Amino acid sequence: MQSYLEQILDLEKLDSNLFRNRHHQENFKGTLFGGQVLSQALLACHGTQDDPRGPTLPHSLHAYFLRAGKSDAPVIYDVEKVRDGRSVISRRVVARQFGRPIFNMSASFHYPEEGFHHQTTFPVGIPMPEALLEQRSPPSSKDPLPAPDKGHATTNPFHLLPVDDDLFTSTKVRPAEAYFWIKTREQLSLDKIGHCAVLAFASDLGLLATALLPHGTSIISPDIFPASVDHAMWFHSMDFRADEWLLCHSYSPWAGAGRGFAHSSLFTKEGQLILTTAQEGLIRQV
Repeated sequence: MQSYLEQILDLEKLDSNLFRNRHHQENFKGTLFGGQVLSQALLACHGTQDDPRGPTLPHSLHAYFLRAGKSDAPVIYDVEKVRDGRSVISRRVVARQFGRPIFNMSASFHYPEEGFHHQTTFPVGIPMPEALLEQRSPPSSKDPLPAPDKGHATTNPFHLLPVDDDLFTSTKVRPAEAYFWIKTREQLSLDKIGHCAVLAFASDLGLLATALLPHGTSIISPDIFPASVDHAMWFHSMDFRADEWLLCHSYSPWAGAGRGFAHSSLFTKEGQLILTTAQEGLIRQV
């Protein structure tokens, strides 16, 4: 039986470059969740590869959210094959509902090769998730993802375990920096591109919330209208599973003019840097 996330990521191939989603995911505001569109667009781009060496995996993506999607209607993903190079493959995709674009993205895939390597170090003094869970009773009793408003039903497919228990729910003024552990609630029977897509799904969580930490409010406040505008991801390693604990270090260097900007790094428990992501979005007061 497919897990909830595996159902969400299941795409129907309509033509060689045309895909449609089968399932939908609302965010807590009752609209189509941006992380779903991001992850499905990545899978659609990956699904157009036809190199005789086989498909390769993503190293980066850059996306814009153009308008709010409807959670009660399918999304069409129209992929353009920009270039199939010897080592790098480039794709563009437009996501549409009712004939109108709601999202566009460029994605790049790289066949692995040997090269120089360095990475930033794993943050010092961060407790492992098992230690945090032992301190909290019952475990994971506080979920920073709220129930949706306006009577909408949704499912949170991730465990989010902030190092500070009330990180995203308190209105206490804090520095614009956050540490939290994350993994899927269910075990996944996905290949590597599936785990990349799950991280794309999860990457729309926590970044704009970090940008609000210095301002004495929360992203779940009814006085805040949050909306992703643009989003970028860089995959550094495929040596991870999204159903195992990953540490997210999120930092917001700037907010202003009704917008917030944040970036984050994801590490395995063993200290390997696997992903860097950045996002700018609206954080309007209403």
